[in-house]
Amino acid sequence: MGAAGFLFCSPTFVVAFLLALSSLWVDFPRVSTGNGPVTRHYKFDIILKNVTRLCRTKSIVTVNGKFPGPRIVAREGDRVLLTVVNHVPNNISLHWHGIRQLQSGWADGPSYITQCPIQTNQSYVYNFTITGQRGTLFWHAHISWLRATLYGPLIILPKHNDSYPFAKPHEEVPIMFGEWWNVDPEAVISEALRTGNGPNVSDAYTINGLPGPLYNCSRKDTFRLKVEPGKTYLLRLINAAVNDELFFSIANHTLTTVEADAVYVKPFKTNVLLIAPGQTTSVLLKTKPHYPNATFLMLARPYFTGMGTFDNSTVAGILEYSTTLSSPSSSIPVRNRPLFRPVLPRIGDILFVENFNSKFRSLASAKFPAKVPQTVEKRFFFTVGQGTIPCPKNQTCQGPNNRTKFAASFNNMSFVLPSIALLQTHFFGQYSEFYSTDFPTFPLHPFNYTGTPPNNTNVRNGTKVVVLPFNTSVELVMQDTSILGCESHPLHLHGFNFFVVGQGFGNFDANRDPSSFNIVNPVERNTVGVPSGGWVAIRFLADNPGVWLMHCHFDIHLSWGLRMAWIVQDGKLPNQKLPPPPSDLPKC
Repeated sequence: MGAAGFLFCSPTFVVAFLLALSSLWVDFPRVSTGNGPVTRHYKFDIILKNVTRLCRTKSIVTVNGKFPGPRIVAREGDRVLLTVVNHVPNNISLHWHGIRQLQSGWADGPSYITQCPIQTNQSYVYNFTITGQRGTLFWHAHISWLRATLYGPLIILPKHNDSYPFAKPHEEVPIMFGEWWNVDPEAVISEALRTGNGPNVSDAYTINGLPGPLYNCSRKDTFRLKVEPGKTYLLRLINAAVNDELFFSIANHTLTTVEADAVYVKPFKTNVLLIAPGQTTSVLLKTKPHYPNATFLMLARPYFTGMGTFDNSTVAGILEYSTTLSSPSSSIPVRNRPLFRPVLPRIGDILFVENFNSKFRSLASAKFPAKVPQTVEKRFFFTVGQGTIPCPKNQTCQGPNNRTKFAASFNNMSFVLPSIALLQTHFFGQYSEFYSTDFPTFPLHPFNYTGTPPNNTNVRNGTKVVVLPFNTSVELVMQDTSILGCESHPLHLHGFNFFVVGQGFGNFDANRDPSSFNIVNPVERNTVGVPSGGWVAIRFLADNPGVWLMHCHFDIHLSWGLRMAWIVQDGKLPNQKLPPPPSDLPKC
């Protein structure tokens, strides 16, 4: 993130009672009875709460006073009603990351795309049905940098009388990676946008909100996973960090990957995982058959390929085996047992990342088919990367050459948020007043994308979209660029899953590379990393009418404009049309 200077790309570098009741409501949601789909009711009160980490206490924005926020649990087919009440000075919107929102685009959540934000002392009911999905997702704020503290797990269980495509685990444990900031993250991004420079970085990474023993004053704030010998645990890994991809490993233990972004994958074993912001990965942890008389660190630290500053620190949790009174080691204090530490890849290990990502495949079974579009009706090629905008007159900037501000773009177009939500303007036919439909579907000025960058690094600003007829099959190639340095970009598409049919280093070759595409069993995701100094190709079917944001899940790049919107038109049948907005949709 925040790259300064140039880098030539190559693969080698390449009020209290009520709020208390609200918390109980969240942990034990009201549901209808029966074995079929039910309606689950949650209430989220957005409140300020004093939280202490790293021996510093500060007021943060929370849901129901929890950090991380409360867990949402539902089953495939359930309807979810989430009442969000805003008690803080900040405007709020929440996104249910990875939920497809079929015919419920009004509940998707990105501010100024599908809704105006919820203002102070106002509320909104997010109403959606979970269709054809099961697995690990999460929810988070989708305005400015508030997701630094506003996030939590979203677990979708299989339907009643259905099962996992793997052995039922002894226990399921959400593990959320995040960041802790000693200062207000809103002040950090505000200052970065004012000066045009890269932002200050976080002070610690966290596992389930806890920094762990490798940080000062944090030994008591350590996540401990207590396990029993000879059991299998399903770890639901979620990267909610604001700006960092993370490596993760548990010392002396092998993990079996079984799901990515709430889609089952062909199981594969690994000692180390990479997980980008916005991604989820579920793994099976098989514990040792006998009590090992040892404890084991679980570590996460960043994968980083850019040129700017980043939080180069490591968060640790502890895997601890339970003992019994009859165990000969039960009397040995934990502090006296051997402590094992895993080995993580180098911070910029591009080759490890390429090899790890290449292992993901869809199950492609009769029950869980990989419905990859076999033919393509619309092809797009987007460059992805950073650039600059000129420094305003009579203002001092701290971006490149001290005469510009950092920006980011698709196809050199940096997206400007409108003043009214795009979905409203689209639904009521007011698009000409707020956006245009001429987003460049290919670069207007091609260049050697991963070679010597062009002299002019300025981007254009605008609110432009791509319009797709309903049910259009789409292929999109996203190409990293060397402008201000090559860097991995985790790209998230709202409203859809997509299939990752190909990826590679260097410049995409439209004549050569498609011949190696996997259109049989590619992984199905909602967030994918564009390789540093390389490209990735995805396919999806535009079968969900509405307005859908696509953006980098590094929040600094999102703030700099690395986002665009797809508008999918209504189909002909009633279940292919976007319904009118709800009566309580927030107003700008």
